[in-house]
Amino acid sequence: MTGPDRFTFLGVERRITAAADWNRRDWPKLWLYNAHYFDDLLAQSATAREPWHREILRRWIRENPPALGNGWEPYPTSLRIVNWVKWAQGAPETRVNEVRDSLAVQASWLRRRLEFHLLGNHLWVNAKALVFAGTWFEGPEADRWRASGLALFERELAEQILPDGGHVERSPMYQAIVLEDILDLVQLAQRTGSVIAASAVERWRTEALRMLGWLQAMSHPDGEIAQFNDAAFGIAPNVAALTDYARVLGLAVDDTPLPPRVRLGASGYERMQVGDAVLIADVAAIGPDHLTGHAHADTLSFELSVGRRRRLVNSGTSTYEAGTERCRQRGTAAHNTVEVDGQDSSEVWGSFRVARRARVFDVTTDEAPAGLTLAASHDGYRRLRGCVVHHRQSGQGERRAQAAAGGLGEGLLGGEPLGQEALLVDGRGVFTSLRLRQQTLHLGELDQLSFGQPVRQLAAFFLLDLGHP
Repeated sequence: MTGPDRFTFLGVERRITAAADWNRRDWPKLWLYNAHYFDDLLAQSATAREPWHREILRRWIRENPPALGNGWEPYPTSLRIVNWVKWAQGAPETRVNEVRDSLAVQASWLRRRLEFHLLGNHLWVNAKALVFAGTWFEGPEADRWRASGLALFERELAEQILPDGGHVERSPMYQAIVLEDILDLVQLAQRTGSVIAASAVERWRTEALRMLGWLQAMSHPDGEIAQFNDAAFGIAPNVAALTDYARVLGLAVDDTPLPPRVRLGASGYERMQVGDAVLIADVAAIGPDHLTGHAHADTLSFELSVGRRRRLVNSGTSTYEAGTERCRQRGTAAHNTVEVDGQDSSEVWGSFRVARRARVFDVTTDEAPAGLTLAASHDGYRRLRGCVVHHRQSGQGERRAQAAAGGLGEGLLGGEPLGQEALLVDGRGVFTSLRLRQQTLHLGELDQLSFGQPVRQLAAFFLLDLGHP
């Protein structure tokens, strides 16, 4: 909050001065959702804004009657319940009385409207909210909220957290959000004694450590996340903040430096590091087939840092509003990978939809003495004329990079350049093809054994000289 009725979300400042402003059709829905979350109750220096907070709470209760408007949709209701409970815990009775009745109505409303139709992080926060409400309130109905929330949370924990510690939607931003949720529940259990079973809390602690390890691997040396699928800075705590939170809760955080290669096999991401150069590559499915709302057409994309400076990045996400910009940000051209004929590797459409999806295959890795290598292919363009397959490979070593880059321009493609870019990164050559348009290239056709039929293969490599001559 920047004033008694003034809010800044997603880089845009607006005033909510009337009841109708909570549901204005000419304002982006995600901006309005943020207004209904009440995150500022717990933000930095929140105590200095307590008079504003108490008044806006009263206004929200008065201007948002049950079941009406954006604020009563299950997702914002879930986030608001948690924020209000945190704000009220340990507070003076006068503060608690202001929100108690409304909180009870919200929890009862949410219990009957869980988002099984959306699943993923939506159902996850529904479960968390019921646990918070059921633990804060007392009585038979509160017990039912808590039991329902705990059962649902345990089910979703098994469903949504992959064996490598990654969240099933494969977004580093949502990974951080979900990890913070688990740590919040661990803290809630610590503060409320035996209300929550010790065995459940121990599972949460174990999962939190695995998720923290995943997030460490998917963060750049600057401490912020890699931007794969829906991701943006400043929405979720970064890895350092979550590490500190875990330590405060008594979790045994592993301080061992990451090895040169980290393979997150279940998620489909690879991290390679040589010296101060870090590459994070996407050889993943865009997400589970039933849950692609936050997926981008970013298959075989990568990000590269040298030291604390990012050199090659994906575009990230700034909006969920349906329209041209949302489609652009989800499209292949907004990522460090290959676009063919102006088509996306996976057919993203609307705000949260995907039709035909790229499938990754032939992922190979090697840690030979000569250096680190990674190669993979995807079939997202096989639907195009010529049955195009995109293959990408990375490797360490100056001679290898130069030889392969030359092969792209002459041997495989019959002398037709591939739109190849050569960048100098602290004296190390980085060769990458960021975009192809099939109609501008004269590609030689190669007989491939894969799929038992002729395939025209685009050898669009990212080739990194991360070592020394």
